[in-house]
Amino acid sequence: MAKRTPSPEESELWRTAMRDAKPLKRQRRAAKKAAAATPAAEPAAKPAPSKRPPPPALPPPPAKPPELATGRIAGVDKRLAERLKRGQLPIDGMLDLHGLTQEEAHRQLDDFLAHSARAGRRCLLVITGKGVWRSESGILREMVPRWLNEAPNRARVLAIATAQPRHGGSGALYVLLKRRRDERKD
Repeated sequence: MAKRTPSPEESELWRTAMRDAKPLKRQRRAAKKAAAATPAAEPAAKPAPSKRPPPPALPPPPAKPPELATGRIAGVDKRLAERLKRGQLPIDGMLDLHGLTQEEAHRQLDDFLAHSARAGRRCLLVITGKGVWRSESGILREMVPRWLNEAPNRARVLAIATAQPRHGGSGALYVLLKRRRDERKD
């Protein structure tokens, strides 16, 4: 709205109304001088509590997501968790890490997860191999769950589960990615 100038009648009315008004700054200064001149015999009374409700408490900081493990699935509803464990979700992408060094496997896993998340994929199959040539389990089979718990992968992954025998059994993992925030339900 544009500012307008008052008419001569309005200006005169304003001056008449404000004739007896005194600036607040002068009153404040005089009150301060008077308070400083009189000795303080008693401490000032506490001001009355405000009738306003207290400000809302800040929300707690976001909790660190639970660590991913194949034996437990947290943060997923029961039905989805069961479908993941049973291998009933459609597999949107597969990565086979057989024969790779740890460095190569780690790099490929990171790239695969990043690309899959950008592409909007939901359920992935990561084949690590069982490592049967050793007395212990294979190194990639041990390391992949650790790598999935590291940043930035943990921010992308919602849950993991050991694959069904038809998809590689204990030598493979189902990886459930979080939904992209910009996805729209129709």
